[in-house]
Amino acid sequence: MEDKMFELMTKMYSEFTEKFNSMDNKIDSVKNDIIRLENKLDNNSKALFDGYNQVYEKLNVLENKIDNLSLKVESQEVEIKVIKGGKA
Repeated sequence: MEDKMFELMTKMYSEFTEKFNSMDNKIDSVKNDIIRLENKLDNNSKALFDGYNQVYEKLNVLENKIDNLSLKVESQEVEIKVIKGGKA
């Protein structure tokens, strides 16, 4: 009876050990996948931030150009009014 009990306990221990090893392997695989995804997301977020900065800088350049053009148009409007006023 004790031998059968010992065999049963040994078999159960062996099965549990296999299951735990299998679970450890799966957990390690999931950890590796998560780390890979974190690195991928980190790289993507850096690329998005760089793109945002480029767009922001270009927007500032365009705003400055538009401001300069507006000043020129206003200046020309004043000159036109002065010229028209001088002819009258």
